[in-house]
Amino acid sequence: MPLFRRVPIALKLLGVYLVPAIATFVGFSLLAHLAASRGLEEELGRRLVGIAASASRAIEDEGLSLLQPGDEETRTYRNLKRRLAELTDATGVARIYVFDTDGRSLVDTVTTPIGERYYGLSRSNAEVRAARAGTPTASVLFVGQDGRRYKSAFAAVRDPDGPPHYLVGVDGAAAMYAQLSSLRRTLATAALGGVAAVVLMSFVAARLLVAPIQKLERAAARIGRGDLDAPVEPGSRDEIGTVAETLEQMRVQLRSRDERTQMMLAGIAHEVRNPLGGLQLYAGLLREEIPADKPELADYVKKVERELEHLKTIVSDFLDYARRPRPELVPIDPGELCEEVRQLAQADADRRHVLISVEVAPGASLRGDAGQLRRAVLNLLQNAVQASADGGAVTLRVTTRDDESRIDIVDRGPGIAPETLEKIWAPFFTTKQKGTGLGLAFVREIAVDHGGRADATSKLGEGTTFSLTLPAS
Repeated sequence: MPLFRRVPIALKLLGVYLVPAIATFVGFSLLAHLAASRGLEEELGRRLVGIAASASRAIEDEGLSLLQPGDEETRTYRNLKRRLAELTDATGVARIYVFDTDGRSLVDTVTTPIGERYYGLSRSNAEVRAARAGTPTASVLFVGQDGRRYKSAFAAVRDPDGPPHYLVGVDGAAAMYAQLSSLRRTLATAALGGVAAVVLMSFVAARLLVAPIQKLERAAARIGRGDLDAPVEPGSRDEIGTVAETLEQMRVQLRSRDERTQMMLAGIAHEVRNPLGGLQLYAGLLREEIPADKPELADYVKKVERELEHLKTIVSDFLDYARRPRPELVPIDPGELCEEVRQLAQADADRRHVLISVEVAPGASLRGDAGQLRRAVLNLLQNAVQASADGGAVTLRVTTRDDESRIDIVDRGPGIAPETLEKIWAPFFTTKQKGTGLGLAFVREIAVDHGGRADATSKLGEGTTFSLTLPAS
C-alpha cells in the first residue's frame, strides 16, 4: 500500500479504469460516466475554492491597500506575487489573482498591470457576489481564449473590521482537467463494462480521489475561518499530498505570525507603557527638587517630559490602530460634535492666531460612533490648523444630501504636492518630524468602518480640503 500511494493520481485513475474495459453493460456504463464526470467536476471546483480560501488567508495582512498603478516593482507587490506564484506552482492551477470590488487588478501571477480591469469577471458575477458575501464559490466550466476548458473560484480577503474590499480568483489549469478527460475516455471504453465493474470503479475512485480532496477542502475551510490549531495531514505523496503540505506550511506560518503580533502588542502594553509612566513620575519629582536658582535644569526636565509625552502618544497610536474596535452607530448631533472638536483644537489655533469657523447646514445629520468620529474630525482639524499660516482661517462644515452626510475641513495653507497627496493615507507615511504616520490612516479606517470614505483635494498655494463622507442612515 505505501508504494501504491506514491503513484501519481493520473496513473491511479488509469489502473482503476482498466477494470471496466472488460464489462459489457453499455447503458449502466454511460450513466456511471455522466455521474462520475459531474462528481469530479464538483470536487475540482471544491479544490479550487479551498486554494482560493487559503490564498486569501495568506495575504490578508500584506498591505493590499497600499498598491497603486505603477507599484509593480515595490517590495509589497513582489512579495505578494512571489507568494501567489509559489501556491500556483504547488497546486498546479493556471493562475491566481487579486482584484478589488471594482474588478481591477492588484496582483496577478501572469502579466496584468495594477489597476487593469478584468472584463472576464462579468461571466462570474454571481460567484463574485457570493464570495464578497462570505461564501467562496466556484464557477461553471468555461472555454478560455486558448480553446481549453477552465473553472474559476473566488474567495474574499477577510477584513475583520468591515466588509471585504479585495477578492482572490483562482483559474483551474488545463492540466487539472486532463484528469477529467482521461476519466471520460476510459469510461467511454468502459461501455462494455458491467454493473459490478462500474460499482467497483466508483468505490475505488472515491477512495483514491474524492475522499482526499474533500479532506483537503475541509482543512482549507478551517484555515479560512481562522482555525490555525488543527494540522493539515498530507495523507499521500501525490499531487493532493503536495497541496496538503503547502497548506500545512501556510497554517504554521500564519499561526506563528499571529502569535508574534499578539506578543508584540502585549509587550508594548506592558513593557513600554508602564516604564513610561514611571519615568514621567520621576521626572515630575525631579522638577520639584530643582533649586530655584538653577532654571536651566528645569528646562532640561521639561524637554524630558515632552519627549516622554511624545513616546506615550506613539505607543497609544500604535495600539489604537492595531486594536480599533468596531463602531457603535448612533445618531449624532452635528452641531454638538463640531463645537466639541472646535473647543479641543482652539488652544492650538489661538497660539497660531488661526480662526476656526463652524458651518452646519440646515437639516444636516450624522450617524456613527461618536468617539471615533470625534477623533477623526479632531485629527483633520488639528492638521488644518497646523498647516495654516499665522492669522489664517479654517472651516469645519457639515452637510447632508440625499443619503450621504459629508464633513469638510478646509484650510487655506500652502497645499499638498500631488505626489505627496497620493501617499498621505498610507500607514506610517508622515511629513512631520515627530509624527507616527498613523493619523490619516486611522481617519480613513474609521470612515471605512462606518461604510463611508475619506478623501482629500489640494492645490498648491491655495489650500487643502479633507472630507469624510458617511451614510446618512
